[in-house]
Amino acid sequence: VFIMIIISLLLLASLLPHLTFTVDGTEAKPHSRPYMVSVQSNKTHICGGFLISDEFVLTAVTAVHCMMKLIVVGAHDLRNSKNSDRIGVKSYIPHPSYTIHLPWNDIMLLRLQEKVNLNNDVKWISLPKKGEDVEVNTLCSVAGWGQLQTNGPLSSLLMEANVHIMNNSECYKRWGQTYYSGDSGGPLVCGNTAVGVTAFGYISLCNSPEKPNVYIKISPYIPWINSIIRNVK
Repeated sequence: VFIMIIISLLLLASLLPHLTFTVDGTEAKPHSRPYMVSVQSNKTHICGGFLISDEFVLTAVTAVHCMMKLIVVGAHDLRNSKNSDRIGVKSYIPHPSYTIHLPWNDIMLLRLQEKVNLNNDVKWISLPKKGEDVEVNTLCSVAGWGQLQTNGPLSSLLMEANVHIMNNSECYKRWGQTYYSGDSGGPLVCGNTAVGVTAFGYISLCNSPEKPNVYIKISPYIPWINSIIRNVK
């Protein structure tokens, strides 16, 4: 999550239908978001994700470069592995309608090689009901280990920022096609529910008032998610 002020855009259809503003990013209270996971390669954070059961992580397909990597659960400071566990990925399950040329259906399940050990530092987060939406002006939050500033280093500490849901009429006026990485795959949380998956944002200026971040709306995908989890053998 960027420390500087950024604007978050939620696209129509499978993307959340409102703008959000992310303000005053700060370090999260250690282990206050026990659902957060870091997807890593060679012990380096690549993208985010979040636990939705003791065996599945939800993330974005645009984080596909994270494949063949390890999932770190129970982490706060990625430099300290004392309270965290590293678990391999058994299978990658992108939404069947996802295509690389369009942002729609940019959502993916990761089945872990083993079930996580649930405790105060490792818990899954609830998902919305099918078709559930978020009202304008709802206070939500985002978190991750992404860049702290434009072209800056990734954060070793889990950072968080508040967002307010706004009308989406500006989306087609503002958005281009240049993205950043680091926080992709992480959750947009409203209350105690993960309502969106971080997809992409503006690579050239992290606090740009013109280029918003994009989140995938989860509620339309609940039947698909449930079908995958319930058919685990």
